[in-house]
This record gives sequence, structure tokens and C-alpha cells, in this order.
Amino acid sequence: MHSILRRYVEFVRQPDVPRLLVVALLSRMPIGMVGFAMLMFLREALGNFALAGSAVGINFVAMATVAPIVGRAIDRFGPRVPLFVTGVVQPLALAGVLASAKMQMSFTVVAVAAAAAGMFASPITTLTRTAWRHRFDREEDRRTAFALDAVMIELNFTVGPAIVAAILATAGATVAFATTLVVVVASFLIFLTSPALRYFKRDRSTRRHLLGPLTERQLWIVFLVTFGLAASLGLIEVGYPAFATWLALPALAGIFLSVNSVGSALGGAVFGGMRLRMPIERQLAAAMGLMAIPLFLHGVVATAAPFGVIAFFCGTLIAPSIACQSVLVSRLAPSRYATEAFTWSSTFIVSGLGAGMALGGWLVETHGVPSAFFSGAAILCVVATGALAISPPLEREATARAAD
Repeated sequence: MHSILRRYVEFVRQPDVPRLLVVALLSRMPIGMVGFAMLMFLREALGNFALAGSAVGINFVAMATVAPIVGRAIDRFGPRVPLFVTGVVQPLALAGVLASAKMQMSFTVVAVAAAAAGMFASPITTLTRTAWRHRFDREEDRRTAFALDAVMIELNFTVGPAIVAAILATAGATVAFATTLVVVVASFLIFLTSPALRYFKRDRSTRRHLLGPLTERQLWIVFLVTFGLAASLGLIEVGYPAFATWLALPALAGIFLSVNSVGSALGGAVFGGMRLRMPIERQLAAAMGLMAIPLFLHGVVATAAPFGVIAFFCGTLIAPSIACQSVLVSRLAPSRYATEAFTWSSTFIVSGLGAGMALGGWLVETHGVPSAFFSGAAILCVVATGALAISPPLEREATARAAD
């Protein structure tokens, strides 16, 4: 433990690192608030969860679809113009969702506004990850940075919904969604005035392929593994509420998810301070393979207490897996596609979460709650095995020499 603490002390003593960590936490607060607040506001304004869920789903699909285009623009022209455009248009589109729903306009109008908010969603989360890549050259520093980054995201997804829930309870859904809009604007201003933008390095090379980072075979493997990892997390997102409902204690769903997030934050904090000799490619495979064990065990317990313990231990391997994945994206993506690669990563994450949640809903309804956890464990075993196909640098160099 002393060595881990010493590692973190050394890390945060580097120039601008403490400020970048604070900026990462504050400027990404909307990622845990917008979807939740929009869902609850539209449920109240439109009268049912079906339409509200459809609008939020449209928002996320638009976000996942357009993100790589925004990433390519950032790599080509720098981050400031895309950041300014999204910083202005996204709040206006969210205001359009608020106004159109309150004025009882047609669902089509609400859906178009929600789609626009997704298309022009701020790239701050991606920019933060790209900034870590540009800030550090040593992979060990990047691993620590991305581990802490994963912890910060867990905090965003814990604190953000808690803030929305508190406003919902005290002031109502409209105020909660309006507050989220203000947070979106504030996050843009915080990031714009932070030191993060100083670390962006543009690759002025004109040789760019239409498919961008998707031309890299090893990166494709990482993205497919990412999709499977995200799908397993989507199954957890459905499985926890389903299990709590099966216990006739639906409020426990939030507790299970929080316990899982706490485990993830703790696991990421420990992982980021460790010095491991195993190649990062093998660390990713090991973390996902080990996560399959507690994920499977979720399906064999029938009471809340042991389920909560398993949820915690399952969570301890989530942030390390995400940190390893981020390091690999930063290493394998050519510098001219640095930001676009992370936006593609986000697209595969959002798509995987959606696929996992859709699969989880069907499994729970047709085969029972345990089937969601068993399926998630099986997916993790498959993608952990697939991660072994990602060649560590020394192996790639040896293969290249043999080919020559």
C-alpha cells in the first residue's frame, strides 16, 4: 500500500496533473446527469416511459454515430472550434427538448431536439482522454492516468445521478433537467479555461485514410473487445434492477449499482498505483477473465447480502479493464487519429451498453434473472480470450523481423 501511495504522490507532483484531475471530474459531470434528467423530465412531460425512453435512446444513438466525425475534425483542425460549436449548440438543443415538451409539441419535434443534442454532444470526455495521451509519453504514467480517469468517471456516474435525484425529490423533474442544462454550460467553460487544451498536438500529416483508425487491425480487436466488455456491463445495468425487483425490494437496485461503482473506483485507484511487469494487453485479458467469476456468481445467489458483496468484487475489476483499454487505444492509434480513436472507442462502448441492456431485458423476461449474469460472464470469457490476440510490442517487433 505504501508503494501505491508513493506512486500517486510522484504522479500528482508532475506539472498540471492535479488541475487536470479536478477538471476531468468537474467538466464531465454532465455524463452522469443528462440522460437520467432527460428521462425523468420527459416521462413527466410526455406521460410515459416508452416515449421518454425512445427520446433518450435517440439522443444516445445520435451521439454514438456522430462522435467519430467530431473526433476526426478535432484531429484535423484542433479541439477549440469543435469544442466551441458543441458548447453552444448542445445547450440550445437541450433547451429545445425542454421547451418543446413543456409546450406539448409533437413527439417528432422533441425527438429531433434530442437527436440534435446527441449529435452536438460535447467531446469533453474524449478530449480529456486524448489530453492524457498527449500529456504523458511513458506508458506507466498513461496507465496511472487512465486508471484515475476511470475512477473519476465512476464518481461522475455516482455523484451526477445523486444530484439529479436530490433535485427531483425537492424541486421536480423540470428543475432537475434545467439544472443539468446549466451544468452542461458550466462544464464547457471549465474545460475551455483549463490547461488541458495546451497539451494537444496536431499531426499535420495529410495522409489520412477514409476509415481513419479503423485501418489498424490491432485497434479493431481492441474495439471488438470493448464492445463485449460494454455489453457485459449493460447486462449488469439490467440484471441489478431485475434482481432487486425479484426480491420485491426495487430500491435495492440503486444500492447494488452504487456498491458496484464503489468497488470499481477502489479497484481503479489500487490498479493505477501498482507497478506490473505483465504487458498491458495481458492485463486487460486477465482483468476481464477474472471479472467473469463474480459476474457468474451473481446468478447463483438468492439473497441481498451476498449479492451485494459479489457486486462489490465484480466492480473492482471494471475500472482496471477500462484503464487497460484506454492505454491500448492511446498506444495503437496513430497520432493523426489520436482523438478519433477515442471517439470510436466511445461509440463501441455506447453500442455495447445498448446491446447488453437490450439482451438483458429479453433474457430476464424469457429465461429469468440469472440468465443475464450467466450471459455476461460468458461474453467476458469470450472477449478475454479475444484480447489475447492483441500482440504486445515485443511480440509485434519479433513478428515484423521474422517477416523481413
